[in-house]
Amino acid sequence: MPGKRGATLLEDLPEEIVDKILIRLPPKDVGRCRAVSKSWRSATSTPAFMLEHRRCQPLLPIVDGQGRPASLVVLRDAGAVKALHQQQLWPFLPGYKPLSQNRLRGACDGFLVVSQGYKFYICNPVIRKCALLPRPEREYNTIVGFYCHHSTEEYRVLWVSRPDHLSNSSLYVLTVGSDRPRQISVGMSTLSSPSAEQDLLSKLLYSSPPVHHHGSLHWGLFSYGNITGGGVNIIVFDTEAESFRWMHGSIHSQPYCNWKLFDMEETLAFWCSSSERSSMDVWVMQDYKAEIWAFKYRIDLSMVEASRQLYLTSFKKKKRRPLDSTVQYLDNMVVLNERELLIAFNMKNVLRWDIDGKFLGIVSIGKSQYCMSLTHHRLQESIVPIPGHDMMQEEYEEHPFSTGHA
Repeated sequence: MPGKRGATLLEDLPEEIVDKILIRLPPKDVGRCRAVSKSWRSATSTPAFMLEHRRCQPLLPIVDGQGRPASLVVLRDAGAVKALHQQQLWPFLPGYKPLSQNRLRGACDGFLVVSQGYKFYICNPVIRKCALLPRPEREYNTIVGFYCHHSTEEYRVLWVSRPDHLSNSSLYVLTVGSDRPRQISVGMSTLSSPSAEQDLLSKLLYSSPPVHHHGSLHWGLFSYGNITGGGVNIIVFDTEAESFRWMHGSIHSQPYCNWKLFDMEETLAFWCSSSERSSMDVWVMQDYKAEIWAFKYRIDLSMVEASRQLYLTSFKKKKRRPLDSTVQYLDNMVVLNERELLIAFNMKNVLRWDIDGKFLGIVSIGKSQYCMSLTHHRLQESIVPIPGHDMMQEEYEEHPFSTGHA
């Protein structure tokens, strides 16, 4: 009912309307609402609410500022670019000062998997919680995939493991919340020999992080010799059946020096640079089942450099520090939102580019920040607790987890 003065108070609204309002709030604001009202705390603490709230959050690219001055940074929309230094993401534990020991290994549904030396953790940076992950009882372990097994609603980690540098590798799966990984096999008919399987596992070790799409993980590989006979191919891991298969990615004869898969507006896509690295072509999956790709557009080096020079000229009066070199080559790309791309060039700079080919500016993290790399990981902010009631979850205050909310 309205108050005495005729104004409608929030608590006077129907419960379903209040739920719709709360579910659209940023995670930090949900936390504030929990402190205001017991009913709001109860409403925002149910599993159904937390899952639906996470689904409403955008997928945000994570950039590695390489510690100068930032480490990991979550990139938001164009309007926030000027304040990127306020959006640092700290999923790492205190006590490890060398940046080389802190590695982001995977991201899925608001959870991050990070490593520090030989230890691996699952973290939720929004609620500032993390838990140690049990690893295979071998000396060398690398996480190559992190996913949700939807039929059981379990989060699982895919490892490539071996007892020493000279031994053969094996595959393991760890369910988050359990205390022991289980070994699985590759099980692909196209891998006719043990050496071919070992070759595949080696490629997974050194490939870019997989792209989540259609309930599967996708890695883009340059395949040679005893795997598929040569060319560019995609290895697919069905997260439900936990089995592998190949997908064709070789759709043209023009030589390319580099290429990577990425997610573009919930569509599997890949970019590829020319042998001279003077242009970047973007292809998208037109028909997933038929494995049909379609060319989307080309980003030309000369256009990027001309736009960059125009951008720098417009800032001369403001004494903005120019970049220390011209655009020599394009080397990476991710999607910022449905209209904007992030393009890395010269292995140390990142710019924003409209999908229609319009240059939008140079990205800077903090003051004089011109050294960063695109990680191809994305964070979907979540207030969902880390699975596994028997796991030791710790909250760290020395280096608080922060995603840059004001």
